[in-house]
Amino acid sequence: MERVTRRRAQNLLESFNFALEGIIHVLRTQRNMRIHFLVAVIVLVAAVAIGVSKLELIALLLAIAFVFIAEMINSAIEQAIDVATTSFDPLAKLAKDIAAGAVLIATVNAVAIGYLVFSGEVSDRSSRLLDRLRDAPAQITLVALVITVIVVIATKAYFGRGTPLRGGLPSGHAAVAFAGWMAATYIITDSHRFVISSLTFIMALLVAQTRVESGVHSALEVAYGGILGALITLVVFQVLA
Repeated sequence: MERVTRRRAQNLLESFNFALEGIIHVLRTQRNMRIHFLVAVIVLVAAVAIGVSKLELIALLLAIAFVFIAEMINSAIEQAIDVATTSFDPLAKLAKDIAAGAVLIATVNAVAIGYLVFSGEVSDRSSRLLDRLRDAPAQITLVALVITVIVVIATKAYFGRGTPLRGGLPSGHAAVAFAGWMAATYIITDSHRFVISSLTFIMALLVAQTRVESGVHSALEVAYGGILGALITLVVFQVLA
């Protein structure tokens, strides 16, 4: 009887180990899973920081789990299909597309839940912070963008890598994109500030992502460019507004 009990306990422990190995494997091999994991950590920290309610926290946890599960199932389906087929098969491609679509639905759902949970609190805080700069003239935006471009070119000249429009530290595209995001956040009206700021931020992220995926810039160069553009614009508005 003791042997049976011990064997069952060992089997249960091995099952947990296999499950954890599967999670670790997906984190190691799938870039999207690592992105989801990082975003989940940031969201949970932000939720604790602003003090969301218990129901809001439950909604966030369910959305995060839904995304993780969908991504892991997608990875499992892709690897199973790759093992089963050695040549192009339209049905295999369709199966992969359907699994990827499930991840997309889960991600969109998580973004919608996150927006509903955080929008009110973030909107109120950002409105209070930016009220005094709401009427900043459009000329300041132009000045901020011009200064950003000048600093980017000067930095590339200093490091001696890349050209003003391609390669090197920092990414000029990312710098201008995030400068535009910061400027838009300052000059839009209260009623639409959070929505437009969120959309411009997502667009800036997409610009940065394309620079990395195209191989023109590294993630560090893009991150440095984005931070540089946002900080320069912030300083310009603080000084001139």
